[in-house]
Amino acid sequence: MNISDEDGEEFDDILPPKDDRAPDETRAYVVHPDIRSAQGRRLPEHRLAEAVALAAALPGLTVMGSDVVRLPRVQPGTLFGSGKVDELGARFKELGVGLVLVDGPVSPVQQRNLEKEWGVKLLDRTGLILEIFADRARTREGVLQVELAALSYQRTRLVRAWTHLERQRGGFGFVGGPGETQIESDRRAIDDQVVRLKRQLEKVVKTRELHRAARAKVPFPIVALVGYTNAGKSTLFNRMTGAEVLAKDMLFATLDPTMRGVVLPSGRKVILSDTVGFISDLPTQLVAAFRATLEEVLAADLILHVRDISHPETGEQAADVAEILASLGVKGGTPMFEIWNKLDLVPEGQHDALVAQAAARTNVFAVSALTGEGIARLLDAVSMAFDEERSQRELALSFAEGRKHAWLHAEGVVISETQTDEGWTMEVSWTARQEKRFRDL
Repeated sequence: MNISDEDGEEFDDILPPKDDRAPDETRAYVVHPDIRSAQGRRLPEHRLAEAVALAAALPGLTVMGSDVVRLPRVQPGTLFGSGKVDELGARFKELGVGLVLVDGPVSPVQQRNLEKEWGVKLLDRTGLILEIFADRARTREGVLQVELAALSYQRTRLVRAWTHLERQRGGFGFVGGPGETQIESDRRAIDDQVVRLKRQLEKVVKTRELHRAARAKVPFPIVALVGYTNAGKSTLFNRMTGAEVLAKDMLFATLDPTMRGVVLPSGRKVILSDTVGFISDLPTQLVAAFRATLEEVLAADLILHVRDISHPETGEQAADVAEILASLGVKGGTPMFEIWNKLDLVPEGQHDALVAQAAARTNVFAVSALTGEGIARLLDAVSMAFDEERSQRELALSFAEGRKHAWLHAEGVVISETQTDEGWTMEVSWTARQEKRFRDL
């Protein structure tokens, strides 16, 4: 499906469903290179399990096996040593593997050499995540952003085909699918496509900015859900809003942002925003491409950081999320609650201790979005977060500041008002959050 045309013609906000016909199954093998000089805070076995889950999130793949490969040093031409290349090649041949997924960065030269040596297609971590995002994107903004990220990735690589430009299903054709012939080969063609995509994306971003500006005039705070992929954000979103957003035990089940109004127990209404999940080593191309979408988090009045408290590396995942939020420009000034989700998956002997531990900490809530445990306490806390202390101010506005005048009335903060020859003299009672918004108008 072509998502842009020569004239830059716009199309519907929600794209039609992609072709769900089952493609030919591709036998895949997942390899995590455990490089001694680059060992991080995550255990290689858990990194491998996450990579296998990523592969399982892509339709049309059958994972035949997986392995952690210890690497004392990286070989510039083949990543692995010659002995390991031969050993893996024999295993792939025995299993009939057609695609190898390497959970880490692979240079274009390494990719070309390994594909030639093994007689298979090879995809690194960035390429796999791009495939998943392309398969999941449904809104035109999501599709354009993923296409742009893929072009940035492709431009630096020596690849065989540009099948994604005329694909019949989700994905970019790195894995396979119709049209294995090369459509575009020179960088000028890539740059032309980038220009067309950016032109389309600018229109969509302007529309999003208009929507955001319209919401700013409505006196409803924004609460944004963020967290590691598969932490249960969409399940929590559904529990809090009564919506039916796709929620699966799958990495990147949610890609396009969703917003719904929620009436809290106090009667206050807020807007709840569900966002794309984060992941360690998120491709820089995707961080840049999705910055416009993730700006919903920057505009939030309260952030709910959802954690899968049952995951063995929940602390490491939380650190990854904190790093990405910092890279997006989310400062410490935005209030944040930490949500320890998936209590239903915690071993019975640890359940009560976790609940007590969360209760003893400020702005930490242990819940199960699946069963509803702890949700009432969380909703009460969200309500109280917006019942802030108010202060009174006297303001003098000119007639040229009619927008600010209308905003104050829409917020319901005006106590008294007197019209003068130059404008209005007003007495208001507002929260610190409302005052900040007023100063930013």
